[in-house]
Amino acid sequence: MKRHLLKSFKVIPMTLYFIVMVFPLYWIVITSLKPQKEIFSFPLKYWPTNLTFQNYINIIKISKFHIYIGNSLLVSLSAAAIVVCIAVLSAYVLARFKFRSHRHVMLGFFLTQMLPGFVALAPLYLLMTKLGLVNTRISLVLMYTVGLIPFSTILLKGFFERIPSSLEEAAMIDGCSRMSALIRVIMPVMLNGIAATFIFAFVQNWNELFMAVMFIDNESLKTLPVAMNSFVMKFDVDWGAMSAGTVLSVIPTIALFAIAQRFIVEGLTQGAVKG
Repeated sequence: MKRHLLKSFKVIPMTLYFIVMVFPLYWIVITSLKPQKEIFSFPLKYWPTNLTFQNYINIIKISKFHIYIGNSLLVSLSAAAIVVCIAVLSAYVLARFKFRSHRHVMLGFFLTQMLPGFVALAPLYLLMTKLGLVNTRISLVLMYTVGLIPFSTILLKGFFERIPSSLEEAAMIDGCSRMSALIRVIMPVMLNGIAATFIFAFVQNWNELFMAVMFIDNESLKTLPVAMNSFVMKFDVDWGAMSAGTVLSVIPTIALFAIAQRFIVEGLTQGAVKG
């Protein structure tokens, strides 16, 4: 009897949590398949009477959805790749070398994660204006890269600390330089961590709205979150188009997680524990 009660106490909260998390996703998908009349019908319909893909057709044909997707992919992939390249080098230095300001550098990285992004918005906007980078995709790549380097460095540092330094020392004895040993010996060993960091950076860039709204006004340069935000009008919200756009925008991230879920789970698990 006690076992059954204990199982119930475990299963019931998990079931409720699952419902609370899944129901909004279900509602978005269903709303995207409803005609406009049914979206605002009362009482609410939890399953559309007439399924329609008109919202998807409208958002693809009428809006520049393919352009927004392309901009988001270009910016997100570029920034994530640069973040990983820089974070690998900085994390390697912090993991392998102990220097006088080592603790201060780590403290600085942690402190940057505590500050909200809008604190630096004004000086960053002025800087980008002087550099002539406002309304360019380069500005977003730079902003996303700078914002994600500290956390990515902290994450990758954990992976480097799990790998014994004797590996690259053996490679250096065999004639490799330190950089060559890092690229040819260490990085293949910590591929899971690099993949997890890249995916984390990509998803953060893909979903970012605040910086993209502030730095991009040109319609042909807007990213997907900015385009989705435009469906919220002054006196109305196009819920059908917004729901359809949300479903389409989630597909790339779902596909990425489905392909690389093994790297993500293994990578984050390994990086969380110091060997």
